[in-house]
Amino acid sequence: MNAAATPDLVKRLSRRSWVALLVLLAGCAGPKADEFDLAAAPWADIEAAARGQTVNLVMWTGDPYINAYVRGYVAPEVRDRYGVTLNVSSGQGNQLVSMLMTEQEAGKPVSEFDMMWINGETFYQLRQIDALFGPFTDHLPNARYIDFENPFIGIDFQQRVDGYEMPWGNVQFILIYDGARVSEPPRDREALAAWVKAHPGRFTFDTSFAGMTFLKTLLIDFAGGPEALAGPFDAARYEPVAAKLWAYVNAIKPYFWKSGETFPSGVAQLHRLFTSGEIDFTMSNNDGEVDNKVLQGLFPETTRAYVPDFGSIQNSHYMGIVKTAPHKAGALVVCNFLISPEAQLRKLDPQVWGDGTVLDVDRLPPEWQERFRHAPPRRFAPRRADIEGRALQELAPEYMIRLYEDFRTEVIEKR
Repeated sequence: MNAAATPDLVKRLSRRSWVALLVLLAGCAGPKADEFDLAAAPWADIEAAARGQTVNLVMWTGDPYINAYVRGYVAPEVRDRYGVTLNVSSGQGNQLVSMLMTEQEAGKPVSEFDMMWINGETFYQLRQIDALFGPFTDHLPNARYIDFENPFIGIDFQQRVDGYEMPWGNVQFILIYDGARVSEPPRDREALAAWVKAHPGRFTFDTSFAGMTFLKTLLIDFAGGPEALAGPFDAARYEPVAAKLWAYVNAIKPYFWKSGETFPSGVAQLHRLFTSGEIDFTMSNNDGEVDNKVLQGLFPETTRAYVPDFGSIQNSHYMGIVKTAPHKAGALVVCNFLISPEAQLRKLDPQVWGDGTVLDVDRLPPEWQERFRHAPPRRFAPRRADIEGRALQELAPEYMIRLYEDFRTEVIEKR
């Protein structure tokens, strides 16, 4: 169709017909990703381009507080301030990688998705298939408040983020117990094994991210500390240490919940078993989660959390933008809002989410420094300052991938 409509034709068209013609002409051009020269685009121009866009975000939706924060706070704010509509759909990990690989194999020039909540092995796999847009974080105005030299922020599973994902929250793994049922929780792996054997059926872990992080922490302990497995994945280092880990797990497996014949599929199911009193421990990758679960009425007020003497993994989670996203400008605006002092402080509140901030508070304007230092305190979880000294850095992503695979063959399928 000829895109140059004559003046006479325009005069004869009704308003409805003119709108229909514009839609048809846009369709003739075919779908196209939102492309622009990020290095040369002023932020005001990006905000202008974002106005009117609908951004499709794919994320884990397994927690009502997180869902309420994103759908009930972030989405209305970016709509009212920037004219961006934020749509949220569920997906994580291998699902994201599979979806984008399918699009690539089909030769789709434009993705159905704009941005994703990612980290770790998912980031690694998406980088391997060149599915992420970037580098983009240096162009976000609020990124000036982030210390990318902090290894728990700027490095994701031994990979430098290099501007291809935006830090969004920072958390540390914790074990959670009911103080009414457990007077003194085990502090090292020997004490944990002894406790499990003395209380059959009262302990387990899930087969998803939280459970595998727990196993990874034990793997680091068996290796002699984080430096023993630092750097790229090394099978020669991994295999002898993993053999010790699987021997340890299998020795206490008969004393797990359901005699170790089955495991919860995710941390939500693990929490339900804890809440119903079937087990005495649960766990979380978020050291602030205990408070919001007590506030939700899911965990009893006798719930407490701790980091074992051998430490626990601290990491950040991130937002990534799809390389073929149709609405990159809108995704950039959403990312910038997520790391604003306002949005980060709200997320830090246990009554909202309890997710740790990625902002370097000392870099904030004085009024925001004051607000962060007077943020609502935790009541049931340890203060971050009290556990940071036992924080362990994440291992290379292939360690997590191998743990998933080997746990299935060495523990679940082994009788």
